[in-house]
Amino acid sequence: MSRLGLGTIQFTGDPDRWGPPADPAGATEVLRTAVELGVTHIDTADCYGPHTCEELIADALHPYDDSLVLATKGGIRRTHPDEWDHYGHPDYLTTCIGHSLTRLRRDTIDLYYLHRIDPRIPLADQLGALIDAHQHGKIRHIGLSKVTVAQLRHAQSLTPIAAVQNYTDPANPDIEVRELCRLQDIAYVPYRPFDGGRRLHGTEQPQPAVKELFREHLRDGPHTLLIPGTRSMAHLRQNVKSFTENIAEP
Repeated sequence: MSRLGLGTIQFTGDPDRWGPPADPAGATEVLRTAVELGVTHIDTADCYGPHTCEELIADALHPYDDSLVLATKGGIRRTHPDEWDHYGHPDYLTTCIGHSLTRLRRDTIDLYYLHRIDPRIPLADQLGALIDAHQHGKIRHIGLSKVTVAQLRHAQSLTPIAAVQNYTDPANPDIEVRELCRLQDIAYVPYRPFDGGRRLHGTEQPQPAVKELFREHLRDGPHTLLIPGTRSMAHLRQNVKSFTENIAEP
């Protein structure tokens, strides 16, 4: 799949990522244009909205192109705008997987992340729900989000891990997890890769700044996949242009 993907958390209502976007038609256009421009990796989660982004993706892109990789996540429970409860009960995760399959209109989810590890429940039980779904063909690959090296190694003792999605910025380079992923050929997916205080919400960075940020993240190697999120068509085109130019340079 393309190393440049598209994150979808911005396709939700402000300020709490609650409800649908103010411009659903615009969000649909961004999704369709991203695929037309060669983006084959769409990242989302069931808690975005909640459920809003999964439904929007299906409405915009189904029936899906065979090359498209859809990644979603479960394990954060939301019943009102300011709640982000890390909840990893196996029964809950099994239910989440089933609902995501329905909303995305897929028989199999390409990549399913445990969105957060719930410290109240053994990791083996949490991952057990994902392993069972994998064995029944409901998810193709298992990923983890916001984990330490110790958590990643523990998870690897239980099941193969295909991807890690961690927060990374200049003040938090996440070096140890990034290096472990590189050594073990695990996809490393930095989320909010262009934030870190260097971009105000809703504004676009100058072209040189975007290009340098791509260079910073892509120099790690082909295992690093970027998922910058935007609801702006201009920003999407800028990201694709900067990525393409950076890959083309020696």
